[in-house]
Amino acid sequence: MISAFDMVSIGIDPSSSHTVGPMRAAFRFSKLLQQKKVLERVSHVKTELFGSLAQTDISHGSCKAVLLGLAGFEPETIDPEIIDDFLLQVETTQRLSLLGVHDSSFPRQNAITFHGPQTLPNHENAMELRAYNGEELLLSQIYYSVGGGFIVNKRKWNR
Repeated sequence: MISAFDMVSIGIDPSSSHTVGPMRAAFRFSKLLQQKKVLERVSHVKTELFGSLAQTDISHGSCKAVLLGLAGFEPETIDPEIIDDFLLQVETTQRLSLLGVHDSSFPRQNAITFHGPQTLPNHENAMELRAYNGEELLLSQIYYSVGGGFIVNKRKWNR
């Protein structure tokens, strides 16, 4: 059961399902890379946004939220004052420090793909994150941002 306090999320930009959820999903993905002891092998991460996350990115900032989450920032604790400088640094260097401890490539041309109206089964706000070492896929996860900043991993959804 969730309380009324759970439904109120602190986060960036106007929509918790488009920013807080993706930020939490990306953070959780980076933590999973660390838990599986493959974080240090990651050369780059690719993200695919589907449905509503892809269609409203410019106005709602899902892309920014993904970058921040992968870097280890969480919605409840991030200092809003650092966001613009952080995003500019990633844009300029095309590098991203996963969880703030492991440097990876993040080329702006193909690091995040927007699939517009295409959706994945289960929910319209879906995202897939994939970590690679060169061409070798290290880990892939699908998350659904189901509203209020809550996320569900595809594995748990299908149980």
